[in-house]
Amino acid sequence: MKITAAVVEEKGSPFTLRELELGELADDEILVEVAASGICHTDLICRDQWIPTPLPAVLGHEGAGVVRAVGGAVTAVAPGDRVAMSYDSCGACPCCAKGLGVYCHRFFEHNFAACRASDGTSACGDVHVHFFGQSSFATHSVARERNVVKLGADVPLDVVAPFGCGIQTGAGAILNVLKPAPGSTVAVFGAGAVGIAAMLAALIAGAERVIAVDVRAPRLDVARELGATHSIDASAQDPAAAIQALGGADTTLEATGSPDAVRAAVDSLLPTGVCGVVGAPAFGTEVSLDVTHLMTGGRVVRGIVEGDSVPGEFIPRLVDLWSAGRFPVDRLMRHYDFDQIEIAAHDAETGAVIKPVLRMR
Repeated sequence: MKITAAVVEEKGSPFTLRELELGELADDEILVEVAASGICHTDLICRDQWIPTPLPAVLGHEGAGVVRAVGGAVTAVAPGDRVAMSYDSCGACPCCAKGLGVYCHRFFEHNFAACRASDGTSACGDVHVHFFGQSSFATHSVARERNVVKLGADVPLDVVAPFGCGIQTGAGAILNVLKPAPGSTVAVFGAGAVGIAAMLAALIAGAERVIAVDVRAPRLDVARELGATHSIDASAQDPAAAIQALGGADTTLEATGSPDAVRAAVDSLLPTGVCGVVGAPAFGTEVSLDVTHLMTGGRVVRGIVEGDSVPGEFIPRLVDLWSAGRFPVDRLMRHYDFDQIEIAAHDAETGAVIKPVLRMR
């Protein structure tokens, strides 16, 4: 069948809409007519080859839509079901066996190689269309049972789409991993979609003080509007010193990908505090820490992927929180028609928009 997809031809090139021929589904695959897809930082750094995804490729990994066909081995969903799409995993390695598909031993093959992990092929021939098991910058995606989440009839697809990566990454880092105690202090470095989702989750968890750190004043304004008790402009002052002056943080989350922010997030911790790291820099990026500060205070630095989320369990939980008005991440979103993808990507990169979401139909 013919589909329209935004193709990145080479490193740093624009997203160009092209008509592609989509081949037959494999037995374990699902054809999803995409209604909406968020644009994530990871899409942009893969376009620019910070992470070596093969090109030409169709990126996009925060898709939601309607199932139109399923392979012969698929039983979890059927044509007509509304689904969100998230990361893919092998289902067979030791981490997958423990329910930790986010740390799948073949995570990069299933998500960044942008091809079928089983045989290295693509459903669109020489264009790679299996990025994160979905390549959702397209009118149609080929997904798998492991990376789709069935949704109810009343969930807006253009709101839930970004829950598949950025939103669950921030919220999951707090609710699934760091689990701040009621009455504690949480500092979030980066007031983008991931960071503000984490900030909202910290409020849900009962944190007494939630500190937002960023270098963009408008984003700090949004963070305060959504409940941050304090905000720090890291371009104007040392954020670690400012947080320590407020009494220090029990929990910090670094969501920018900046080594300087990681260091500041660790330096902000009280003794026995935990710093989670979710920001994605270029491969090979290193950070320097004060080992004595880390060791003598019993502080912990913890890497986190996708919020340690099991999407089939966690995305419905986030949808329920959103429906109850406790998780208003839709206020971060601006919607764009699919043919405005270059404008949306530019707005994401410049910080003009916190969370661009494409509408395919």
